Amino acid sequence: MKNEYEQIMDKFAAINERPVDNISMELFYKPRTISLFIVSFFSLMYFSFIRNEDNADDNIWAGACCVVFFFVIISILAFPNGPFTRPHPAVWRIVFGLSVLYLLCLIFLLFQSYKTVRQILVWIDPGLEHFHIDMDKEYGVNCSDVNLEKIWDHLDAFALAHFLGWAFKAILVRHYGICWTVSVMWEITEVAFAHLLPNFTECWWDALILDVMLCNALGICLGLQVCKMLEMRDYNWVGINEIQTTTGKIKRAVLQFTPSSWTHVRWLDPNCTYMRFWAICQLVIFWQVLELNTFFLKHIFEMPPTHPIVIWRLGFVGIIVAPSVRQYYMYVTDPGCKRVGTQCWVYGAIMASEALLCIKNGKELFSHTQATNIIVWLLIQFLMSVICVSGCVMWTIYFQGDKSKAHVSSPEKLSKQNSLSSADEGDDVSKGDAEDSSGNIRRRLVYYDDNDSARS
Repeated sequence: MKNEYEQIMDKFAAINERPVDNISMELFYKPRTISLFIVSFFSLMYFSFIRNEDNADDNIWAGACCVVFFFVIISILAFPNGPFTRPHPAVWRIVFGLSVLYLLCLIFLLFQSYKTVRQILVWIDPGLEHFHIDMDKEYGVNCSDVNLEKIWDHLDAFALAHFLGWAFKAILVRHYGICWTVSVMWEITEVAFAHLLPNFTECWWDALILDVMLCNALGICLGLQVCKMLEMRDYNWVGINEIQTTTGKIKRAVLQFTPSSWTHVRWLDPNCTYMRFWAICQLVIFWQVLELNTFFLKHIFEMPPTHPIVIWRLGFVGIIVAPSVRQYYMYVTDPGCKRVGTQCWVYGAIMASEALLCIKNGKELFSHTQATNIIVWLLIQFLMSVICVSGCVMWTIYFQGDKSKAHVSSPEKLSKQNSLSSADEGDDVSKGDAEDSSGNIRRRLVYYDDNDSARS
């Protein structure tokens, strides 16, 4: 019988360094530390001795790339993989390692002057030297002149980015109430900070119709529909070594990049504690801060929205958000989980460091801050978070109480519901239908080989 400390450590290990279950190909999971050491240092010797060292900038760039390379190797060897193991734990160790490296870079930049930070960015991309934000450009003009042609012109790449971004957020959060709260509150955030960021100034129909009711709404619906579809599947995996055909093995390799299970998520519960309630309110507010960091960083350090640094940062932050939200969810909803996961901790540190970097280097910009706007924004953020989360709790109590009781009939199912998609190691499957205990039709995945003979 495990004591309380061992149970807490088991809970933490499940979200911080989840083991791989049912390994069918030991070749990809057997440690190769000595081989990796030999190959990496022979490569280091080769490239450091034969390259031309006449250009100092090239030397610095090559050295920085080599530091990142070895930090990634150390990440694979020493860092935790978090709650996911697919497609391979090494992938998520690299993600964690790069997030730590990004955090260290942010901390380094905090101790540099604005001029030095700009020089570093110009060194990375000389094209930024002559780029400046046009503060005189007008946004949100002629808002009373509304026609289909004008609306169509606004459906550009940024509208597509809105749609895809909210689909991705919905897949991560998997809760209509939280997603809609963040969506509406972000438009309020844009209004509050429009005096600092001119591109936040939008026409009412752009913010309300195109953003909230069209792009955001469709993205949320698509993301949650994908979650529902994946949740309805019953995953039965077969070892890749048991698959005899080449086509089946190729399918198995492709399916390695998909989740091995997808379970129901319960952010809010009729019997949830006040701590859980406030933690979800914090999630809503922190999401706003992270979004603000994106716009303030590119505005203060003067980068165009389509610059590779901006795009790569968005993509990278999107990747590290996935395990972070999973770890935060388990910390909030599982009473046995007493520690937040390391990836979630690093993610929070990145968010705070980016905000500090913006405040430190944007003193001139923030000197024009309208204190009334910010105070009102903070109050609205707090009140809207409390009201919306309370509404979600009331909805759960009065409209989903009986359904949840019917759906969760045992402690095992309840604990199963208190997890997001796990990235367990598993193997190949195909489709069929089966009925679960609650009467819902679930798609069962069963692998079929080239001779159409089912394998169980």
